[in-house]
Amino acid sequence: MTLLFDSIKLTHPNLYSAFSSLEDGELHLNRITELDSYWNRLKQPLQPVILPSGKLPKDAVIIGEYDLIYAGGTLSLLHAAVMVGKYSRKVMIFDRQTPAKSTRDWNISRQELLNLSAIGLFTESDIDSIILRQYKTGWVEFYKPDGQQKRLVIENVLDCAVDTDKLLGLAKEKVLAASGNDIIAWCTFICCYQFDDHIVVQVEDRQGNALYYRAKVLVDVMGILSPIAIELNDGVPQTHVCPTVGTIASGFEDVDFDTGEILATTGPAETGFGKGRQLIWEGFPAEGRKYITYLFFYDEADSPNDKSLLGLFETYFKTLSEYKKPGVDFVIHRPVYGIIPAYCHDGFDRTREIAADHIILFGDAASLSSPLTFCGFGSLVRNLHHLTADLDRAISDNNLSKKHLEKISAYEPNVASMANLMKYMCFNSATDEPNFVNDLMNEVMIVLDELPQHYRQAMFRDEMKIEELAVVMLRIGWRYPKVLMATWEKLGIEGALGFFKNIAGWAFSPVR
Repeated sequence: MTLLFDSIKLTHPNLYSAFSSLEDGELHLNRITELDSYWNRLKQPLQPVILPSGKLPKDAVIIGEYDLIYAGGTLSLLHAAVMVGKYSRKVMIFDRQTPAKSTRDWNISRQELLNLSAIGLFTESDIDSIILRQYKTGWVEFYKPDGQQKRLVIENVLDCAVDTDKLLGLAKEKVLAASGNDIIAWCTFICCYQFDDHIVVQVEDRQGNALYYRAKVLVDVMGILSPIAIELNDGVPQTHVCPTVGTIASGFEDVDFDTGEILATTGPAETGFGKGRQLIWEGFPAEGRKYITYLFFYDEADSPNDKSLLGLFETYFKTLSEYKKPGVDFVIHRPVYGIIPAYCHDGFDRTREIAADHIILFGDAASLSSPLTFCGFGSLVRNLHHLTADLDRAISDNNLSKKHLEKISAYEPNVASMANLMKYMCFNSATDEPNFVNDLMNEVMIVLDELPQHYRQAMFRDEMKIEELAVVMLRIGWRYPKVLMATWEKLGIEGALGFFKNIAGWAFSPVR
């Protein structure tokens, strides 16, 4: 075992035992540790990575020129494949790990996946080939001590398990099928140099060599670790986060392979300093007898709670049997993990910075998706048509300044407004009763169950209309008056004003 494994043997014994049995356990442990370094990075002084052209070393040699350079090799492949196939753009993609490999798996509905065929990226046959399993139904349920919780059944929501690596692999093939495009592994973004009509990107390979590439646009898809996002947002790239861990495993004793468990809790929140977390489970059948289980929680980015994935994984393995009981033939095939970012906009429109001259951010680096259900994958799929068409037009017209590029985004007013609801799911041990999140969400489930089916589908697919949200909120306020005090404690005056600004922006925004 390595020093890293030895270091967690006593502090995280359950994680140590589980990962020791994995062939690539050390690789995953290193990546988890890298993600956990995010919290220390935010405490450090800002290190500029967007530099003026005059800072480019005199001996720098440009070894490749492209229309687009993508930093990050997962969701970027979907965008790049469209830019190559539909718009004949020359692209390069680099990743500090292996491109087309994800640390998370994705769930979505087939109807939403068909956006990828509508744009011409994949055929419907391709879409069907990357669906590992489609469930008959799904449900949401929040713990009540008396066992009287409401189980809300939902159809056509997150009901397809996607083979993430196969999906990305198909996109990778399309990128490489056209000559002149490159996909490079094991290269780390160092910085970039802005010129009037292009940008130079400096990366470092595994041997520590500096490599320089030129492009019209740098597309940052580096996720939550993006140093560009940190710099553009003055060291505060997120307002809220959702640390998430889990496994793809087989051998559970109590699994229904026809049903997706979208949100489920098994007890009240953890209490005490550093442990103000309402833990939530998800369970989704995958290929064959494999089953995906996730454990996560919602939290303010600057709370004192332990948000480390190492700590959450220890809790996951320690408490998994309370959710799904591993049998004698239980086998972990692969861990899944990540820090899902969220940003609450204090304005009538998008307030998070997502662009600079010749630079644009997509996916988790942009943090414009909802962390409640849809996350970065669903947001990109839904917005891929205009994110590609608008960027191609900007390149053709040479409109690559910040003021033009920042208009090309996945920002959706309804999603921005709905993201405020996530604040109610952030447990605060100083103000909340231990079962507060469960009690409130149980009332939400009761209200949704009393309304027509499309209300619950719209809420869990981020498609709710403003008048529908108003109906839900009024009914919840009537049923559960405690939500009024919770609103004061969770949002405060400033947060409430921000919420109303979001709502107003939503009300007056044009339909895309």
